Amino acid sequence: MVKQIQHPTALTFDDGFLKKLTTELSGEQQMWLSGFLYGISTSKSTAIIAGQAVADPDITPLVKQATIVYGSQSGNSKGVARQLGERLGGTGWEVVVEDLADFSIKDLQKAKYLFVAISTYGEGEPPAGAEEFHAALLSKRAPKLSDLKFAVLALGDKSYVNYCQTGIEFDNRLEELGATRILNRVDCDVDFHDNADAWVEQVTEFLAKENATLQTDHVHHANGHLNKNGQTVAAQPAYSRKKPFEAEVLEKIQLNGRGSTKETWHLELSLEGSGLTYQAGDALGIWPDNPDRIVGDILHKTGFDALQNIDFEGETITLGEILKTKVELTNLTRDVLEKHAEAGGFEKLKTLLADPNTLHTYVWGRDVLDLLTEFPHGYSPDDFVKILRKLQPRLYSIASGGAAHPDEVHLTVGSVRYQMNNRKKEGAASTFVADRLEVGGKVRVFIDRNDYFKLPENGDTPIIMVGPGTGIAPFRGFLQDRIERGDTGPNWLFFGNPHFTTDFLYQTEWQKALKKGQLQRLNVAFSRDQKEKVYVQHKLLEKGQKVFEWLERGAIVYVCGDKNRMAPDVRTAFKTIIEKHGKIGAAEAEAQLKKLVKERRFLEDVY
Repeated sequence: MVKQIQHPTALTFDDGFLKKLTTELSGEQQMWLSGFLYGISTSKSTAIIAGQAVADPDITPLVKQATIVYGSQSGNSKGVARQLGERLGGTGWEVVVEDLADFSIKDLQKAKYLFVAISTYGEGEPPAGAEEFHAALLSKRAPKLSDLKFAVLALGDKSYVNYCQTGIEFDNRLEELGATRILNRVDCDVDFHDNADAWVEQVTEFLAKENATLQTDHVHHANGHLNKNGQTVAAQPAYSRKKPFEAEVLEKIQLNGRGSTKETWHLELSLEGSGLTYQAGDALGIWPDNPDRIVGDILHKTGFDALQNIDFEGETITLGEILKTKVELTNLTRDVLEKHAEAGGFEKLKTLLADPNTLHTYVWGRDVLDLLTEFPHGYSPDDFVKILRKLQPRLYSIASGGAAHPDEVHLTVGSVRYQMNNRKKEGAASTFVADRLEVGGKVRVFIDRNDYFKLPENGDTPIIMVGPGTGIAPFRGFLQDRIERGDTGPNWLFFGNPHFTTDFLYQTEWQKALKKGQLQRLNVAFSRDQKEKVYVQHKLLEKGQKVFEWLERGAIVYVCGDKNRMAPDVRTAFKTIIEKHGKIGAAEAEAQLKKLVKERRFLEDVY
């Protein structure tokens, strides 16, 4: 017999009502209700005994906290972290979701359950905002974490040699420090959504088992409380990476003048009827077809019949169509090399795979045909297709403002063409745009959000934009949207390319904006127009005093373009400017630049 507890504030339910709650509600609905009841009783605990809900101030609820942290360069890891936070919102866990830029080793020591969503940037580096925490975690001074349980989701891109390197380092280091791994690390390629969704569900299931007594549905975010039930969730667009929109080509213009060594295309696409929206700073994903040249050369090399039917991902399709539209041919990735080395028993290739530096040098500029030529192996058509990577979309910085052009999206695309191993080679997407896409034609597209490379919310904030070559694209969108929004903050653009007469992209637009006072300052570097080469970093140093003054006024710096040479040189230039004009030492200048990065006042979109 269960003892009845009498309490003046007791709320009595009849048996029918309780039966309805316990038998007709789904498990998720019961969890939500549990959290809801707890939330409205904040100052007191509720015990349900023998059909009565009793408020008892002497009972303290057991609250367990899950800490979710993310390191994100474009916003993908942040999206997964937020997704996990929202998923846990009704399961009785108090959840903290924080950017690693705002998370410290001391915070880590307080955590009991840690879930990490971390991207790898470039050739194995952590995202800019996570650099400081990453360095502290890997340092000898990192604390022991024997009371911590953790799981890591690593986001990366297999086209880079050091695939998911930052996630691997987090996962290994947390274990070295004594933490207990809850789930095996999940590594995600660029098409990460399915793996990320599965990871979120695994974490949710684990925590449900870990804490059967569900008590709270509050989700705490670094910038305040994020309540699952009160949050406004944006409607999902009808079109996405998995279901791209077929956009019509409205305009296609060659931007370079006659005689230029470059080939840059301006593309205008219609989004009318798609429901797709974007902000300046986002990217557009394009699903290309492979160049006819490499498809034909591979068929000739292998002797395969283009019309042979192959079972591919649940459908029967010709080999020619698979090579044209379904698999990667124009670049090599580690996973393809590993499969080929295993299939052919190539010891030399296995040795090459074991050395990241040698591997990085080898894959640069090579394609699938090069691999078949250098390491020939007699595949069947079915087995050959199985070693290849799925064709991936290419992402291009959007060159228009979402507010200024709501039904259109503009791109600035540089064609990739080069000679290697006595063969002419072509970039899959860039030559698809240049050679095979005409006005009136259609191209499959989707919006790829970049949560970090965005205009400041405060329209009075000064901005400095550094974008040589096609890196100019997002800044065309930035200026369009600042004008559309009526922002009063000053705008300063640094642009560079080989020649003034043939390569000044969007020259008329910039000069018109300068004349109208919409662009306050414009500095250009045309590297081949004089004996000594001049680049954007030189122009930055030349204007160093004024650049420093803008930084002192709170300016945000945006850098877009080549990650291997330009971006490091621009960083060095800013460090030199801070050191010289701030009249401080090199170490302090480096610290000041890192502070700008952490505060998201120095932002990069580099490739």
